[in-house]
Amino acid sequence: MPFINAHLLTIILFSPAVAALVLLLLPRDKPGLLRWFTLAASLVPFFFSLLLWRGFDPAGEKFQFIELAAWYPAINSAYHLGVDGIALTMVILTTLLTPLAVLTSFSINEKIKAYMVLFLLLETGMLGVFMSLDLLLFFVFWEVGLVPMYFLINQWGGEKRNYASLKFILYTMGGSLGLLLATQLIGVVAGTYDFQKLLSIWPGLELPGGVLMGLPLATVKSVAFWAFVIAFAVKVPVWPFHTWLPDAHTEAPTAGSMILAGVLLKLGAFGFIRMVLPLFPAEAHQYAGWLAALATLAIVLGGLGAFGQDDFKRLVAYSSINHMGFVVLGIATAAWAAGTADGVIALNGAVLQMFNHGLYSAGMFFLVGVIYERAHTRDLNAFGGLYALLPVYGTILIFTSMASLGLPGLNGFVSEFLVVRGAWPVFTAATAISMVGLFFTGAYTLKALWKVLHGPLNPKWSGHLSEIDLREIAVIAPLMVMILVIGVWPAWILDVINRAVSMWF
Repeated sequence: MPFINAHLLTIILFSPAVAALVLLLLPRDKPGLLRWFTLAASLVPFFFSLLLWRGFDPAGEKFQFIELAAWYPAINSAYHLGVDGIALTMVILTTLLTPLAVLTSFSINEKIKAYMVLFLLLETGMLGVFMSLDLLLFFVFWEVGLVPMYFLINQWGGEKRNYASLKFILYTMGGSLGLLLATQLIGVVAGTYDFQKLLSIWPGLELPGGVLMGLPLATVKSVAFWAFVIAFAVKVPVWPFHTWLPDAHTEAPTAGSMILAGVLLKLGAFGFIRMVLPLFPAEAHQYAGWLAALATLAIVLGGLGAFGQDDFKRLVAYSSINHMGFVVLGIATAAWAAGTADGVIALNGAVLQMFNHGLYSAGMFFLVGVIYERAHTRDLNAFGGLYALLPVYGTILIFTSMASLGLPGLNGFVSEFLVVRGAWPVFTAATAISMVGLFFTGAYTLKALWKVLHGPLNPKWSGHLSEIDLREIAVIAPLMVMILVIGVWPAWILDVINRAVSMWF
């Protein structure tokens, strides 16, 4: 299969977009055909991503499966794709979660064709960010992913979907404006947008007189650094850029929330790891303490925000801010302690946390959607004692919640432990304060389980709620298997991540 191996990334990247074009030709009055075709099409990139995983050599070149073709030669920008161990794990996460989100979407009954087309285009946008080795191409895919999610929230969201979708697009595109300008600046000054070439040009760039655009070069590089940081911080999101997230999650359809938490938030963290740390090592080291402080605030305030919610979905949304704070803390540690064992350990934990959070956060949003479809409410105070009625659902909810909580033996524990272990010698005070956030993680998790499953049974639900069905179990089962496997045997994925991190840092 030489052709497939030579163009494997392109096949994974554009097969969802091609499927979306085919989907446009199918009759809109056959919902079953539209649903099953989309599900089958979404499994294609997953299949090829497994081939990618199988063919990837963790001990080989830094970037593998490279594809390079002329795209915009006038400005030295090219169609340049490649993956390292970090990008590979994110590609696997994306292609795994997308079919599960599509299967979740079988309950969508309005404008099915448009919904499925948007979902497939969204997958292409997300994959492009992880695969791009050209800064301009990276930005194009970064923006492509925003548009489908905006319409998914706006057209299939809840009562406040117009407000939530507008806030989502304004925040993310506002942050992206600085990213575009900084990307253009780097491309013009360095004479290329090729990421591999920029690694040897931009960090140690020297200009005659040390002046660029009438400003000291160090000042210009600091401005470009902060433009990248703000764009990625909005997407993670890091406090205080987080306020769009709870609204977007609350109003998005269930599958949209799964992908938003599972993959889209990871784009920002991936941007920090792929772009900020290698291209701005001096600036990243200089401002690492500030980044660690923001991460600590996200952990603590995200946990407090989650504990204060009575809307089940909003509680899970704030928990994402809490958990992604550990990713940013690991990145800050790597920025300050680059080349040390502590930095490598923390960044290993951050990347693994990105993958793990994608699994259990998608599972939690799915389980909130399952109960909402039956009860038509997300008010935690309206539930109570549902374990007696829904023992299978209740068991699955407890299992997934414990992964989110960080119970040893499940995946959440492994990644957060690595972050804390690496960050403790570097940012001791910030890590200690972050442990307060872990306390609130336990508090809001137990609050949700108590309000939904335990206590006296609310007689309102007796005989009115049905157990989780086979289709829904088919969605959550792969996530549960992955959560358990990584919890008891993380070496299979950590080896790939660690070799990549060690090459970079």
